[in-house]
Amino acid sequence: MFELIRANKRRSMILMIIMLALLLFVGFAIGFAIMPIYEPIYLGDAVLYMPIGGMIGLGIAFLIWGVQAVAAYSSGDRLLMAAAGAREIQKRDHPRLFNVVEEMTLAAQLPKMPKVYIIEDMSLNAFAAGRDANHAAVAVTAGLLSKLNRDQLQGVIAHEIAHIANRDVLFMTMAGIMVGSIIMLTEVFLRMMWYSSLSGSRRYSSRRSSRSGNGKGQVVMMIVALVLAIVAPLLAQMLYFACSRRREYLADAGGAVYTRYPEGLASALEVIAGNPGDKESVSKATAPMYIVNPFEAGKRSLSALTSTHPPIEERVRILRGMGGGASFADYASAWNNVGGRGAAHVPASAMAAAAAAPQAARAASPPEATTNAKAGPPGTTRQAEPTARERQRETGDLLRRMHHYRFANCDCGIRMKVPKEYPKPKVKCVRCGKMLDVPKQA
Repeated sequence: MFELIRANKRRSMILMIIMLALLLFVGFAIGFAIMPIYEPIYLGDAVLYMPIGGMIGLGIAFLIWGVQAVAAYSSGDRLLMAAAGAREIQKRDHPRLFNVVEEMTLAAQLPKMPKVYIIEDMSLNAFAAGRDANHAAVAVTAGLLSKLNRDQLQGVIAHEIAHIANRDVLFMTMAGIMVGSIIMLTEVFLRMMWYSSLSGSRRYSSRRSSRSGNGKGQVVMMIVALVLAIVAPLLAQMLYFACSRRREYLADAGGAVYTRYPEGLASALEVIAGNPGDKESVSKATAPMYIVNPFEAGKRSLSALTSTHPPIEERVRILRGMGGGASFADYASAWNNVGGRGAAHVPASAMAAAAAAPQAARAASPPEATTNAKAGPPGTTRQAEPTARERQRETGDLLRRMHHYRFANCDCGIRMKVPKEYPKPKVKCVRCGKMLDVPKQA
């Protein structure tokens, strides 16, 4: 996969340069529209007029880009997790999820296990962020944990681990923050236009603009800035989208290879498509990073230019078309058989490795506890597969622990959930009436 990693780095650099140019252009246009002032510069007999407002806007845009780029590289995963409302958890909080992440980390041969985050949202989705395999994180929603069985959860985690292994996360993190910067600049400008109509700037600049004789140019620039403020976020997202779709296909292929069970990811995608989130719970900047974009779910009419992800129906058909195989070669073959768009983009080294060592798909995981499971490297252990009700209870307890609830277990089988505000040292069991000791806050 070395050529894929190298190509991803090259494309990421080109995309960052294009987005920087777009951001600077937006900053210049907005700055000039807010402060349409010219400063004459005399070069012998010639006079050049420097657009002061535009240069100030250019400088502010570059400063925003610099701060965002440094922040994205150094702590982009934490910024995006905070934007998504995600909280980091430890293994004791949800052993089953950590077990799955550990399995997929080993299967992908990553040097370090990603950090694990939970998003307090009952929609079904997940995403990965970071800058490389040593500095990465995976986030899943609470709804995903309560809804998916182990094979489905494993497919979703394997998909996100594939993004990390393919070095997609740096591009996705920086591009997401860059798109967010452009959206922020343009929304601030549009709000200023709406509330003040820039009347103050026009009065302030009337004296110099009349002397420069360039009033018409200012009006034209104002119109350009307004149009750009509307169009620039769309252009930035289209650049982002064009590279995202290809990465989603490769992450699906990686998810099938790591789990050796393509059906797990295929069925998970179908379940997630029914409730991937909404505009209230997901921001425009982070939406393209999710395994299913909440803004696109159910919209089959989206064109290739406006969608971040391939159609779910197509992704599912390809995964289920892999038949009894679970290698990159099987994915490429399934792509061709179901009529995937363009080429499968599977790296030549991965195809050669698959041809040298074919990999058969495994059977579905049994519902009972097993050891030395087929899903993952030899020697890994597996926990019992909980029922749907147990998964809901497990997720509910996780969310309560995140909000500092304390748990008091009674001999009658009841588990009392005590909120952190409860002041007394004991609580009465609702079933048998026994007084139970309330554990102290950790």
